[in-house]
Amino acid sequence: MAFDAAKDRQFKVVGTRPRRPDGIDKVTGKAQYGADMSAPGMLHGLVLRSPHPHARIVGIDASAALDMAGVKAVVTNADLAEPEDDFYRDIKDNVLARDKALYDGHAVAAVAATSLEIALAALDRIEVEYEVLPHVTDVDAAMAPDAPVVQPGRADETVPSGHSENVTGYWQFGHGDPEGGFAKADKIVERSFKTAATHQGYIEPHACLGSMTSDGKGELWCCTQGQYMVRSTCAALLGMDASQLRVTASEIGGGFGGKTTTFIEPVALALSRKCGRPVKMVMSREEVFRATGPTASSSIDVKIGMTSDGKVTAGAATLRYQGGAFPSETVLFGAQSAFAAYDLEAVRTEGFSVLTNRPKEAAYRAPGAPMAVYAVESVVDELCQHFGLDPFEVRLKNAARKGTLSSYGPTFDEIGLVATLEAAQAHAHYSAPLGPNQGRGISCGFWFNFGGNTCVSLNVNDDGTVGVTEGNPDIGGSRASISMMAAEELGIPYEKVRTVVTDTNSLGFNDVTDGSRVTFAVGLATINAARAAKAEMCRRVAKLWGLEEDAVKWENGAVVPAGPNAGKHESMSLAEIAAIADQTGGPIAGHHETNADGAGVSFGVHICDAEVDPETGATKVLRYTVFQDAGKAVHPDYVEGQMQGGAVQGIGWALNEEYIYGDDGKLQNPGFLDYRVPVASDLPPIDTVILEIPNPGHPYGVRGVGETSIVPPLAALSNAISRAAGIRLAELPMSPPRIRAALRG
Repeated sequence: MAFDAAKDRQFKVVGTRPRRPDGIDKVTGKAQYGADMSAPGMLHGLVLRSPHPHARIVGIDASAALDMAGVKAVVTNADLAEPEDDFYRDIKDNVLARDKALYDGHAVAAVAATSLEIALAALDRIEVEYEVLPHVTDVDAAMAPDAPVVQPGRADETVPSGHSENVTGYWQFGHGDPEGGFAKADKIVERSFKTAATHQGYIEPHACLGSMTSDGKGELWCCTQGQYMVRSTCAALLGMDASQLRVTASEIGGGFGGKTTTFIEPVALALSRKCGRPVKMVMSREEVFRATGPTASSSIDVKIGMTSDGKVTAGAATLRYQGGAFPSETVLFGAQSAFAAYDLEAVRTEGFSVLTNRPKEAAYRAPGAPMAVYAVESVVDELCQHFGLDPFEVRLKNAARKGTLSSYGPTFDEIGLVATLEAAQAHAHYSAPLGPNQGRGISCGFWFNFGGNTCVSLNVNDDGTVGVTEGNPDIGGSRASISMMAAEELGIPYEKVRTVVTDTNSLGFNDVTDGSRVTFAVGLATINAARAAKAEMCRRVAKLWGLEEDAVKWENGAVVPAGPNAGKHESMSLAEIAAIADQTGGPIAGHHETNADGAGVSFGVHICDAEVDPETGATKVLRYTVFQDAGKAVHPDYVEGQMQGGAVQGIGWALNEEYIYGDDGKLQNPGFLDYRVPVASDLPPIDTVILEIPNPGHPYGVRGVGETSIVPPLAALSNAISRAAGIRLAELPMSPPRIRAALRG
């Protein structure tokens, strides 16, 4: 559905900043989150987790636990169905370990009891016999031919020879002759980088309430970014038809990609099926850190050649990502994103996906892109420093634009990178003075954006109000933006529209809320549903007036004659048409189902000022500005919030956050006291500049904005620290001890 360019539309609702529809419920505590649901006769479920990073499960004896008063059921992997394909089999074996525990905290068994105290005591009564095996948690060590094998036989046919069985996937992208390009360079820089695994840091832990009945039907309430995905997964793992399981998504207390998979939901249903009562499960914070997916850690080599006037002649990168104990494809996105901001004649990227004895990774805002872009943008900045060139001028000279053959294959359509770079270069932040031990870093960022399966229903009520039903949990303001697009299309006030997120039985399949897809894809479907409703109202009014359908049109929220030849008729508003709907054919509704395409890629540019204490190595972020192309900012407050939130999470990733594993393979910092996320006192105000270069694949020009903002901060911080301290670090996080050691070295 293409951009409505021909209409030269002046928006009335889209682009304004109305009050958020969920605000009152959330500030008053009325909103229902994952752990807020209860049911009569409810039991409490807890999970027994492996204390070893890698161990064969010789046997599990739950008899002593089952003998306890109040214990109603115990389940293991054997209580789940055997899926036919590897995708669901991996989820099953992550949810409850099969024959091996593959990481510290891997679920081994689960118990349901009448109280949490009894369930906790029952875990101690479950006896598990382990045969401890060698483990590996570092990505480079896991690739060595003699590394302990996490899961044998999982490598696909693309993997080059010479690596351990832990290397499960390999991808390569690019075009041109990189070696020939390097030969034209006046300077070549080769660097190796490492980044730590980081957690999404959502406040709300995973929680659910599952109930199975004796006739095989199920109900599930859970905090998730995709109730349809949860339904498909749980149905596969319980061996039931998807139609027999209804899943309702609660309000979500943060996700950022970390709630796009399942952990405890199938377990709760399996326990409920076994004991015949509802089962509620809530993860502790330690469980969240030890057993749910962080992002991948990485090891990256980058090589870039540049002429003395700033022209990049060639770029190459090798990316190695560990995605935990199960195969993943995140490195694919990293390899595609690495050089996406540049128009290069010669470029090559390759990516290796590697198994380690760590929890299975989950998505985290633009999964795979921040690490790859960090490495590339750091080398670009080093080359700018070497030649004494302005980093914006260099990026503008090499920037991707409309018609550029991207580094990963497609040719770009309308994109906003050049406009974003120019806006950042002209901004007052870039020319502001700096003091001693202070530096300024910039970085570009990129994300693909997705569309995907989407279904929307729009109903016109008899009082002239409108209800929109969609199937994607609201994690970034989508209820407001969807209502705004419906109101815009129908020509009615925003206050007359209410959008609700429904359960899996009320709409066709919707993909997960991820990939910055919802405002684009659900918005597109909503606009189409509204146009279907408008067409129906036009048809009915034309019949009332005794005219052909093409003799009327929709204008400013009403049906009017299409021209003077249609006769003189008073316009009929949506409310007037709705009031007599029962006399003209019954209820009025619009529906739309699509597998949306044309999401349009997204670019952003960040400027960061940082000060480094030469004595302690501590970094203070002084000023931060985000520039990003939103296509069309439907609700600018939400867009700014997405831009600011991604920047803050990226700052934490760059400076503080990391999973720390000891030599024993156990996570040493499974809590917010030791895993430090940024707080308000760590940060300056995050300024934002929204650019609007319309996406030709959306009728209003919308692009997703939720992912791109986390991509530039890693390099922006690194480049600022390099210029402030006169050193260039190549490992994240750039914590005070690491910076201090580099300064001393």
